[in-house]
Amino acid sequence: MRTSLKKILVPTFHVGAGAVIALFAIAVLLAAPAAGQTTDPLANTAAAWKPLAAEQIKAQALACLEAPKADAAIRSRAEAIWRDLPATATEDDLLVRLAMTYALLDRNAAKLVELCSQPRGQLVLPSQDWLRAAAAPPLLVNNLRLLYARWLIDETLYDEALEQLLGLEPEDVAAPAALLFYQSVVYHSLLNKDSGLKSIGELLQGEESSPRRYVVLARLMQEDLKGLQDDTLDHIARRMNDVRRRLDLGRAGKKVRKRQDGIIESLDKLIKKLEEQQKQCSCSQPGGNPMPDSKIAGGKGPGKVDRKNIGSESGWGNLPPKKREEAMQQIGRDFPSHYRDVIEQYFRRLAAEESE
Repeated sequence: MRTSLKKILVPTFHVGAGAVIALFAIAVLLAAPAAGQTTDPLANTAAAWKPLAAEQIKAQALACLEAPKADAAIRSRAEAIWRDLPATATEDDLLVRLAMTYALLDRNAAKLVELCSQPRGQLVLPSQDWLRAAAAPPLLVNNLRLLYARWLIDETLYDEALEQLLGLEPEDVAAPAALLFYQSVVYHSLLNKDSGLKSIGELLQGEESSPRRYVVLARLMQEDLKGLQDDTLDHIARRMNDVRRRLDLGRAGKKVRKRQDGIIESLDKLIKKLEEQQKQCSCSQPGGNPMPDSKIAGGKGPGKVDRKNIGSESGWGNLPPKKREEAMQQIGRDFPSHYRDVIEQYFRRLAAEESE
């Protein structure tokens, strides 16, 4: 295998979720604290994890060659991978060198390192179940799982990335900050609020040992997740984007259909809530005075979504024109116009896919 170390060392760093990618543009502006700004209390908290020194990682990696009794040629190539290792080597550098060391010992590992060195060229990825049953030293296996997860995140394959990241702890890898950061990115992208805040909190406990870009983006994700509430229009719009991402990736199975059902139910709840608010507002108006223009004048429709059996009937997800217009008017009046656009585009897309 002739994978270029320089080629694989430079991740594309798409953190996946659109919100995080957009926020990355302002991350540099937030990286340095303003003059006189109070230091965050977390910065003084003793880290629950700490990275190993580069030389320690190198020694452990080369020691791994003793277990399978690597021949002289393989050992020579391994030593070349670790030659000229700077004492201040980055986590990315250590992670990739470990993966390439494993690739010398195992054909599956070599194929996986090659896969992670280039953009995805196939819709269905080869199974990597062997990673869970690999007999190689944990140091090599765990870091290869992390490398693979990083690549999957760059390809917006968050569920697959989560499978690789689950069960890994900071002490299991040579790049603990990267592990916690990418776990946070996956949870943020999949709208898993509790797990996301937990991973971010653990990452920030080791702020001084983490790359600055991880810290800045982690704080932005943290604030975003704190404000995320179930069944709000913002939450619904993000779930729609997640379904669209899955469909773009060719994922259209039961899991996606279940998520689509949940979106319809959430829209139904939201419409009912708006109708109830309007009834209360209408009752509070004395003497039948006209309501202010900024208020919704109480819809007459029941606000129920026409649920259909997904995948067995045509046009599922389409509301009857009258109900659809009533729902759009209510949502459009109470929320910014781009939410209405997102919902309209979502149903239009589903209708188009169903008709193909």
